[in-house]
This record gives sequence, C-alpha cells and structure tokens, in this order.
Amino acid sequence: MDFNGLSTDQAPPISAPLRFFLTAPLFGIIAGILIFFSDAASMMSRYSYESVAVTHAITIGFLGMVMLGALTQMLPVLAGAKIPKVLQISRYSHALLFIGTLSMLAGILWSSPLLNTLALVALGGGFIIILSAIALGIKSVKNFTPTIKAMSASIIFAFLIVLMGLYLLYAYITNSFSEYHHIVANVHSVWGIFGFAGILIIGVSFQVLPMFYVAPRFKKFCKQKVLWLITFGLLLWMFLNIFFESYSIAGKFWVALFFWAFSTTVWKKLNNRRRPLSDVTVWYWRSSSIFLTLGSFLWIFDEYFANEYTVLVSLFIGGGFILSIMIGMLYKIIPFLVWFHLNAHGYMSIPTINEMINKNLARVQFALFLVSLIGFVLSFFIPVLLKFFALTFILSMIFLQINIIAPVLIYIKTKKTKPDFDMSAFTTDNEG
Repeated sequence: MDFNGLSTDQAPPISAPLRFFLTAPLFGIIAGILIFFSDAASMMSRYSYESVAVTHAITIGFLGMVMLGALTQMLPVLAGAKIPKVLQISRYSHALLFIGTLSMLAGILWSSPLLNTLALVALGGGFIIILSAIALGIKSVKNFTPTIKAMSASIIFAFLIVLMGLYLLYAYITNSFSEYHHIVANVHSVWGIFGFAGILIIGVSFQVLPMFYVAPRFKKFCKQKVLWLITFGLLLWMFLNIFFESYSIAGKFWVALFFWAFSTTVWKKLNNRRRPLSDVTVWYWRSSSIFLTLGSFLWIFDEYFANEYTVLVSLFIGGGFILSIMIGMLYKIIPFLVWFHLNAHGYMSIPTINEMINKNLARVQFALFLVSLIGFVLSFFIPVLLKFFALTFILSMIFLQINIIAPVLIYIKTKKTKPDFDMSAFTTDNEG
C-alpha cells in the first residue's frame, strides 16, 4: 500500500468510524427482511410505503452510515483536518441516526405520526451534528486536494438532500402531500445518488485506488474538472426537470456521461495495477463499474418508457454501484484501521490486513450479494422470485456482518495483552 501524502498521526480514535461501519450491515439485514415480507407489486412502485422504507433502510441505514464513518476517518487522514470533538460527535450523531432510521422505517410502514415525528427530530439532529462537524473540519484544511474538493461538494449536497428529506418526512407526519412532493422526492433521490454518494466515491477513489491497489493515478483533467462538470450537470438536470421536463433528458445525459466515463476509468486502472493480485474487493469495484454503466444508460432511456424502470435504475446504481463499493471498502478499511491502531500502540505480533478476514467467507458473501442483485432485476419481471432473492440478500448481509466483526474481535483480544513495545510516550490517541 502507498501511504504517501497521508496524515496518519491525525487519525481519529478507532471507535469513531467503527460504530458507523458495524451498524451498516444490520440495516442491510432489515432491508432484506422488509423485502421478504413485502408484496412484490408494492416493491415495484418507488412511492409505495414498502418501497420507501426499504430504500431508506439501505440509503440512510447502510450507505449513510458507511459514508459518514468514512468521512470521519478519511478527512483527518487525507487532509490533516481535525474534526472538533470527533469522539463525542460520532457517538451522539450515530445514536440519533440509528434511532431516527428505525423510527422512520416503522413510522412509514405503520403510518404513525408519533414515530415519524421522532424520526424527523432524530434524523435531523443526527445529520446536522455530524455534517456540521465535518464541514468545520473541512474549513480548517489548507491544501484543498481534488479529494477534499469532492468531499466538500458531497457535504453540500448532503445538507441539501437532508433538508429535502426532512420536508418529505414531514408530509408523512401530517399525511398531507403537496403538489411539489414528487418533484422534491425526485431531486432528493437523484442528488443523493449522484451528488452526495457519487461525487464522494469519485473523490475518494482518487486516493483509494492508488493507495490500496497500487493502481495508476488519475489524470489531471479527471481530478480537476469532472467534479465541477458533474455538479453543473446535476443543477442543469434539476432546472430542466422542474421547468422544462420534456428536455430533462439533456441533463440526464450530461450526468450519466461522466459517471460512465468514471466506471470505464476505474476498470482500466484496475487492469493496469502494478501488483495485479485479485481479491473480493477488486471484484466489488469491477462489478460496480458494470452496474454503473448499465444504470446510467437505463436512467437516460427510461425517459422514453415514462419512467417505468426507475426501480431498476435504483437497483443498478444504488445497489450495484454504490452499495458494491461500500461493501468492498468495508473489507479494506476495517482491517486497515485495526492493523494501524494496534501497530501505533506497539503491537507487532498481529495478523496482516489480508489475514484478518476469512477470504472464503468473503467470496461466498460476494456471490450471494451478486446473485441477489441479479435476482432482484429478474424479480421485476417475474415477481414470484422476489422472496427467494430476498433470502439470499439477507444471507449476504449476515456474512458481511460476520466478516467485518472478525477484525474488531482481533483488536479487542489483542488490546487485552501487553504490547511488544511501549508506545505511550509517542501517542495521545484516546481509543474510547
């Protein structure tokens, strides 16, 4: 791995990001259970209560937790930025997001104003606390690298989609849906996928692919221009979608073009790695590139089918692209965090990063996840298959949970022993 340019001495306590990472698969399991007990016809409608609940179990419960945990960890390491009171911020925001997400899922499914109100307060508070802290951390950065610029843009999109999400959730409390509800919901989902998650993934990949996979670095144009071109495309799409809906396909094409180019670039860089060893995380990056390409083109041509395939677009891009990369990065980041923090405290006789996760179980988990995604696509046309593939998805999330807990158990067990070297004079890290 290439640690060049990293401020590893600025890394936050390990518990700050871990609490987000370890929670994510639980919401994946919940999403699978909700799919299993939902009516297939309801799942095919993006506005049904069941579909909204499943979508947010994945987007807030899984993707949101992983991305916020990653930002908590990577911002100080990549930029040397110090997130104020990171341990307390992560603890309180995580608790609020956990409670808020569960309350929202139950509130929407049971049409409970009380639970939805609790969700509104908890989710609003949780997101505002951690996003504000991250924004303050970014404000202190002196060297704005392309990765930090992408993080900054993604945080701006995150603030906007949170505000839109709270507006949409308020409608479920009052049971009063305005004429703007579907427009806001559309912008909320597209900006969440491409603006927050998509831009963040692209920015982080500038650093992650060369660091973890010894892949060639991205070209200057990609690192300096693509962020602004995508942002312009998202603003253009929103403007056309609201005021000139029949021309919104132009905005779609603009955004999809650059994401397709990104997927192609990732595939090529993985092919040109200096150490072309393959593991399950490489499979996740490759599969995400394929799904992103399919989803981007389907998103464009869905205009000609009266948005009949919007659910499939969400599956390809939300599940196949974003969720794949998040899972793949969990397999990299968590073992790295455990190894790094143990090493920093004088423990040398520890497993390597590649030894901390059972490779065979990880391969099984990947296969189940891939089968589930393909199965969900088939279920769109053959609904009777949905329950079976919901079970394979639940199994994949259970195996993921087991896999990412394993390195943490190694950390806990090792910390109970005496370090090989006394590093107390060189570290002030509070592992609380």
